[in-house]
Amino acid sequence: MSERVMPGRTDGLITLAAADALWVDLTADGAVPTASGAFTCSPARARAGYVLLGNHVVATVGASGGQWSVPEARVRRAAAELNAVGMDRQDLVRIGPFRGAPRQEGCEETPLRWRRRITEELQEPSGPGRAARREVGRSHHLAGIDWRQMLVERTRDGTQRTWWLPRAVVRLLDAAEHAETQWVRAARTRRASAAVAEPSSHPRQEDADGRRTTSPQGPTASPRPYNGELGGQLYSVLSRKPGTSRRVAGWTCPVCRTTPATVLDHCHEHGYVRAPVCQSCNTLERPDHLYGNDIRVASRYTRLFDTDTDAWLRHWHRCPGCRARTTLPLPHLAAWTAHTACRSLRPTHRAPRGRKPCGILRASWTGSQNTPRSCLLTVAVDFCPSGEHRVLARVPYREAAERFRAWLAETAPAVAAAAGPDRLDGLPARPRPVVADTSGKDLELF
Repeated sequence: MSERVMPGRTDGLITLAAADALWVDLTADGAVPTASGAFTCSPARARAGYVLLGNHVVATVGASGGQWSVPEARVRRAAAELNAVGMDRQDLVRIGPFRGAPRQEGCEETPLRWRRRITEELQEPSGPGRAARREVGRSHHLAGIDWRQMLVERTRDGTQRTWWLPRAVVRLLDAAEHAETQWVRAARTRRASAAVAEPSSHPRQEDADGRRTTSPQGPTASPRPYNGELGGQLYSVLSRKPGTSRRVAGWTCPVCRTTPATVLDHCHEHGYVRAPVCQSCNTLERPDHLYGNDIRVASRYTRLFDTDTDAWLRHWHRCPGCRARTTLPLPHLAAWTAHTACRSLRPTHRAPRGRKPCGILRASWTGSQNTPRSCLLTVAVDFCPSGEHRVLARVPYREAAERFRAWLAETAPAVAAAAGPDRLDGLPARPRPVVADTSGKDLELF
C-alpha cells in the first residue's frame, strides 16, 4: 500500500477518508467485493465509537476538533482476514423475502440488521427518487462489503421475486451482526458501570492533544463451542423462555463451526431441539418444499449427503427420536432416497463435458411416518426429455429406512454406533406422547 492514502496519519491513526481508500486498496484482489465509504457512508457508525469491517469491530478515535480517526493496524488486519475468505458464487443462500417469517429477537441498538436492510432497499418502489438515491448511495455497503455485486434475483412462478447471496457472504454478515451486538452490549455495560462508580475512580481518558478514545478491543467474549447443553429439550418449551435468543448467540454453530449461532434448529417430527445454528446452516438443511409433501432435491443435497455428510448426520441425530430410530425426518429421508439410493436410476443426457443429469429431481410421499406401513416415497424427474414427469422409483417408507440404516453404517460408523433403540441414554425423562400405529408395529417414539 503506498503512502498516498496516508494523509492525516498520526501515531498509527489515519483519518476516515484515508481509511476508506486503504480498505478498498487492500481488498481489491479478494474474492469478496468491497465498497468505498466503509467508514463515512451509512451504515458506518464512526461517531458511535466503532466501524464494522467484515466481521471485525474497529474502534474509532475522536479528537476535540471533531476529527475522527481509526487505527491503521486494525484496518489492515480486517482486510487480511477478509482476503482469506473463499467464495463460491454458485453456492447461494436465499435471504428473502420469507412469507410469514417470525420476527426475531434482536438488539435494537444494533443498526446492521442486514437482512432487513437489504429487504427494505429492494422492496422500495421504483421511480426517479429511487434512482437518485441509488446514485447518491453508490458506496452504500454492509460492513464494508458491496452486497449488490453478489446479489442474485430469481423469479418463482413468474411473479414472486426471491433474493440470494453466496453462503460465504451470508456467514460474514451474520458474524458482523453478532460482533456488533456484542460491542453494543459491552458499551452499554461500561456506561452503566461508569454511572454508579465514583468520578475519581475512573478518570476520563484523554491524551496530550485532547483526543477522546474508545477501547480498541471492545468485547472480548467470543462464542463458545456447543457441547449439547440443550439436548433433549423440547423446542415448544425452550423457544418461549425469555432470553433464549441471547443465550443462543453465545454459541458457535456446531455444524460449520465458524459462525455465531442465531436460531434454534429443531426436529419438526419429534419436537426436540437439535442445536443452535447459524442462519446459513439452518437454510441449507431446510427442505425445499414445493408442497406440503413434495420437495425439490436441489444441488445443495450434495453437501448434505456427500461432502459434509458426517457433520450433518451428527447434527440430525442430536434429536433423540431420530437417533433412537436410526432414521431421518421424513422430508430428509425422502431427499436422501432420491439423491443417494436412487442415484443410478436418474437419466442423463449428453453435455459438452461428458453427460449431465437431466431435469429436476423431486421426491414426494403419501401417508406419513406415523403410519409407516402405508407411507410410500416417490422419486421422479420433472422436465425429462423422455417425459415431462418421469417416475424413477416408488419406495415404501420401511424399505427406505432400512436402506438408510445400512448406508449410515458404511458412511458414518461413529454416528451409526451411537444410534438405535438400545441407545436411549439421551432421551428426556418425559418424551412426547406415543402415537399409536394401527397398521403395524415398530413405531417407537412417535
